[in-house]
Amino acid sequence: MSDETPICSAKGCRVAAVWVLAWNNPKIHTPERRKTWLACEEHREHLSQFLSVRGMLKEVVTLTEWESREA
Repeated sequence: MSDETPICSAKGCRVAAVWVLAWNNPKIHTPERRKTWLACEEHREHLSQFLSVRGMLKEVVTLTEWESREA
C-alpha cells in the first residue's frame, strides 16, 4: 500500500478503502453538499449504520465508481 492509497475512515483502521459513504449533516450542510468517509469491507456496515441512525447517510458506492464520477 502506498502513501496515496485511500484508507478506511474507521478509528484505528489502516486497511485500504473500497467503499465511499457519501453523507451530509442536514443541520449544517445544504442538501446538495456531500462529505465522504471511506470504508474497508469490514467497516462498511458499521460506518453506514452510524450515519444512517443520524439521518446523514446519502449514498454508498465503490471507491472505483466514486473516482470515475470525479474524473
